[in-house]
Amino acid sequence: MAFLNAFGAYLPERVVTNAEMSALAGRDPDWIFSVSGIEERRFAAESETVTDMAVKAAEDCLSRTGVTATELGLIIVAGGSAERRFPGPAASVAARLGLEGTPAIDIPMASAGTLFGLHLAAQLAATHGYILIIGAEKMSDIVLRKPREAGVAALFGDGAGACLVSRDQGRARIVDSLISSDGAFADDLRLEFEGPLQMNGRVVILQASRKIPRAIADLLARNHRAAAEIDVFLMHQANLNLTVRVARALDVPADRFYSNIRRYGNTSSASMLIAASEWAQGGGFRPGVPVVFAAFGAGFHWGALLAEGV
Repeated sequence: MAFLNAFGAYLPERVVTNAEMSALAGRDPDWIFSVSGIEERRFAAESETVTDMAVKAAEDCLSRTGVTATELGLIIVAGGSAERRFPGPAASVAARLGLEGTPAIDIPMASAGTLFGLHLAAQLAATHGYILIIGAEKMSDIVLRKPREAGVAALFGDGAGACLVSRDQGRARIVDSLISSDGAFADDLRLEFEGPLQMNGRVVILQASRKIPRAIADLLARNHRAAAEIDVFLMHQANLNLTVRVARALDVPADRFYSNIRRYGNTSSASMLIAASEWAQGGGFRPGVPVVFAAFGAGFHWGALLAEGV
């Protein structure tokens, strides 16, 4: 058994509106909003790294608990925008938190990375105790590369989110989780070394709008739950239109899906935990009430996690 103990987040100070993004990406501000639901996003400072943001989200998360960094048994850092091939940011994050010898694992996965990290943490908490999962992305460095794809560049922002998983206490019990992958679509959303982000938007939206609802439905069915029972869906903030499609497929009101994409854009593997952190500060889990996490990303990788407040 494993529990969700707390969440944390970090967003850079610089706010980039659609008007500013229009000049950078060559798309009308109204078009950006209509295709994505995004009005603004955050861009990290030039000197700010994925590790910097991950550490700040980690510290924010731990500050909301009685747990210190030295009590952590494992750190998992997810993301697809690290500045170098290796080592990934996980070891640097651990060192910045003052740890020596604590295992630190990188999940180099865009968008779905923290969902996969939570799935792993639920299995590993029994042996590692407190596990800190962090999603951190500096997408601005990637989407502004030239040649610049206007329809892609306008979608993304920077930030980091974190979650503390424990084996014996927390705000919610992890009931079950489901993860899947399909490499047949690997070329439809990819980032080559030093190249621009390439996305076949039609294929991505089509597959995500099919696979996310199916994963959620399958997870709920095997736990004898109905979508209508779920208090809130905390999903990767990819695109507001996709969120509406998923809600429709599950036959639940779209307002059951927590959304902050309007303010932050798509922060890839950081987005689900940033959303969870904001939601938790606004009230969060209630005893006996189920919540679903879900994500879809490059690979394709996708999945869902069911938790219940205690």
